[in-house]
Amino acid sequence: MKKRNFTIGMAGHIDHGKTALTKALTKTDTDRLKEEKERKISIELGFAPLKLKDTDTHVSIVDVPGHERFIRQMIAGVAGIDLVIITVAADEGIMPQTKEHIDILSLLDIKQAMIVITKIDKVDHELLELVKDDVQQFFQGSYFSQSPVILVDSLSGKGISELKERIEVQLKNTPSRKSHSPFRMPIDQVFTMKGIGSVVRGTIYEGTIRKGERFFVLPGQAKEAKARQIQVHNQEVEEAFAGQRTAINISGVSREDLDRGDVLVKNPMYFEESDTIDLSLQLLEDIKYPVKQRAPIKFHSGANEVYGKIVFFDRNEVQQAKEEILCQVRLQEPIVINRGDRFILRRATPVETLGGGWVINPDGEKYRFGNETIQKLQQLKEGTPESLVLQLLQEEKWVEHADLMRRLSLSQTALDHILHEQIEKGQAVQIEGYYSTSDIIKEVKAHLFSKLSAFHEDYPLKEGVNKPELLQSDDTPDNVLEKLINQWISEKELKQYQQYISLYSFSPAMPPEWQKRMENVIHHIFEDQIQVKEWITYLEKEGIPKELHEDFRNFLISHKMAYPLTDKHLIHSRTLDVQARRLSENTDEYFTLKEAKEAWDISRKYLIPLLELMDALHFTERVDGDRRWICRPN
Repeated sequence: MKKRNFTIGMAGHIDHGKTALTKALTKTDTDRLKEEKERKISIELGFAPLKLKDTDTHVSIVDVPGHERFIRQMIAGVAGIDLVIITVAADEGIMPQTKEHIDILSLLDIKQAMIVITKIDKVDHELLELVKDDVQQFFQGSYFSQSPVILVDSLSGKGISELKERIEVQLKNTPSRKSHSPFRMPIDQVFTMKGIGSVVRGTIYEGTIRKGERFFVLPGQAKEAKARQIQVHNQEVEEAFAGQRTAINISGVSREDLDRGDVLVKNPMYFEESDTIDLSLQLLEDIKYPVKQRAPIKFHSGANEVYGKIVFFDRNEVQQAKEEILCQVRLQEPIVINRGDRFILRRATPVETLGGGWVINPDGEKYRFGNETIQKLQQLKEGTPESLVLQLLQEEKWVEHADLMRRLSLSQTALDHILHEQIEKGQAVQIEGYYSTSDIIKEVKAHLFSKLSAFHEDYPLKEGVNKPELLQSDDTPDNVLEKLINQWISEKELKQYQQYISLYSFSPAMPPEWQKRMENVIHHIFEDQIQVKEWITYLEKEGIPKELHEDFRNFLISHKMAYPLTDKHLIHSRTLDVQARRLSENTDEYFTLKEAKEAWDISRKYLIPLLELMDALHFTERVDGDRRWICRPN
């Protein structure tokens, strides 16, 4: 049978028996600190293993502080739990921190709960019945109205066995956390042990970690570390899994570089770091003062407590709102957070819990105030994973797999399934490791073809756009665009000549408005045979604009209508053919400069360049100071 790992949280008012109940269930005293012993209150999170009859179910109990001053620790402790035990002391009943803890648990969407009335031996039967009625009435209509109520006394052991049995039954119907997702463990405790070094503790939200594995500490510049040793409740293990309370002795990162709220991950690419976060917020009904636009707040998520401000887009203040509010927080420092993560908002001063909810977009932007932004956030909130994948691809155009996982907080399995389906439907595409939509491909194609068409119109003499320039002119990744261009070439929509890309239907041609004059230039070059004038002389005589000079020259050469005799001279191709045959008829296999000069009857000014051109065209080759025919013209 597959092993299952769960974390149970103990919540409730201070001195309502959370630590004693934990000890009764686990035989472990979770108050470790000297100050906790002296003051008889929990200050830091306490942890203990709970052994059940089902040996394949591994359970950790987190004992959270009940005092209002330690709400941060309480939120950090319950953020990663699968089941909560809410304690209410029989001799006191519902108290302020009972309510605040319940509010926080509700806002964190912790659905599995048990209500345990503790210290039942301290009251008589009649008072116990009254407390029980009060508790049931208090929870009626609340988030935990269907949760079982169990009576215990931790000192005498009354009800403890029944509670254990109820826990075991409830966990059988509780889904396990995702061990196949990318590893994520928020740190809620950091300390140093003599002879051991730096140790961090936390509940593994997702994934697994093995002894000896390397991982990274976020946020900020990813700091690489190594798991030297892993313990689960003081027992050394080779591997820890999602849902387990875990301590890791790490190397590679100093104690000074580790803080509560940091997150351990194996691959930073899968996780978002952000200080601007879009939220779906539910305010509590009984907050004391209105929450104003840009009011300072404390944002709690996982083990984080970060200061920031709240930004509304459809109001300037609010005190009572039954509906969810779509808004944003802008934090003073970035945190690691995913879509779907739960959060708690508390007022910075005077301190009180304002509300909570879930992250609809971990990578928010600075939007305009107004209905348009609310509609955008509503779409993000209501979007199915499939629609969110397509929406992100459409907005970002080209996204790598790891970036999709990070931005959308989807598991690899879920994302791969969605991408496969969308590609099969023809809505998404994968090219060179990037994903996009078929609509983006159409946009890229339309933009590229329009660009080429405009280029052909402006530069009709050119073969096309230089390929490297074409790749740089688009915001599509170079390797993706090159793949698309090659595809369109194979489909005969584009063509390539050397390094130039053009539309398949395009062929370079002389501009109609200059065609007659350009034909005159060609005619005059032919008339002058070998002893041509400088190229620019012909162009200026015909009044051809300077901006066309170079293109016209390249056009004649690329179409083999002329050959470059020197940098400043062109010779007509027919002239070269005639003169090559003339030379061939008047020389043997080997011939000298003198023989060539006599055959052509030209000066040395033209003789040497013409012979070098014939060498370049492989008609002839130099042998010492003479020439030899390689290929005689017909």
